Amino acid sequence: MNNISENTPELVAENCQMIKEMLRDFCEKEIRPNIMKWDESQEFPIPLFKKLGELGLMGVLVPQEYGGAGFGYHEYVTVVSEISKVDGSIGLSVAAHNSLCTGHIMQFGNEEQKKRWLPKLASGEWIGAWGLTEPNTGSDAGNMKTTAVRDGDHWVINGTKNFITHGISGDVAVVMTRTGEAGDSHGMSAFVVERGTPGFTGGKKENKLGMRASETAEMIFDNCRVPADNLLGEVGEGFVQALKILDGGRISIAALGLGIAQGALDAAVAYSQERQQFNQSISKFQGISFKIADMA
Repeated sequence: MNNISENTPELVAENCQMIKEMLRDFCEKEIRPNIMKWDESQEFPIPLFKKLGELGLMGVLVPQEYGGAGFGYHEYVTVVSEISKVDGSIGLSVAAHNSLCTGHIMQFGNEEQKKRWLPKLASGEWIGAWGLTEPNTGSDAGNMKTTAVRDGDHWVINGTKNFITHGISGDVAVVMTRTGEAGDSHGMSAFVVERGTPGFTGGKKENKLGMRASETAEMIFDNCRVPADNLLGEVGEGFVQALKILDGGRISIAALGLGIAQGALDAAVAYSQERQQFNQSISKFQGISFKIADMA
């Protein structure tokens, strides 16, 4: 795998084709047989993500020097869409891990922070979470209640984040906190918090209508002391950082939707060829056959 700076259009196309072939085989063997089990039990299948890490798909955009695949967004869109064709839940978790937690550290972390956390995230050894949303502050993130107060060489974080992908199972989280006045776009800062840090716990897991194999839960901070070295960038930059990360994340969510739509279409076409009415498959009836021809 080549670093992104070396990738020509021809190489990108080769990479995307390689990824498609690899993931089609992987998804049929590792994901499709378990879709209903994971959905019905709402199981977040951590071992699967370890395997994806071994394939280099938990650090798609991470440079090779930090243990990543060194790919660009064309390859990344291919990864998310191909997985989402089979199971949107898994595609969602891959997107959240890559774009949000890993992406935030990659884009705004210093060299020491990148070397500390990116290799574990890119390999799938660690699962990443990203905390912005709170019970009363979704789009209105400027009025978040979670605070971080400086105390010597540490920051003390208090508050609750909700609707967080991997909020319970994530090994490390990037957390947006208020370090200034409410409503001040420069009054928020981002910190990396490792699971096991005293005062950092997972809370309620959401019982969702869909995407049930992608864990969504609370993250709770109760006098959680985080080393000052865990601050990403400068104090007051967290909100601006978060908006930039969300901009990149929207690409992966578009890829997720594309993959789900393609998977639904593939399933519909396959069913139309299996379903028999009046001694022939319904795919041979004019209204359906025209639609299939249009898609070819």
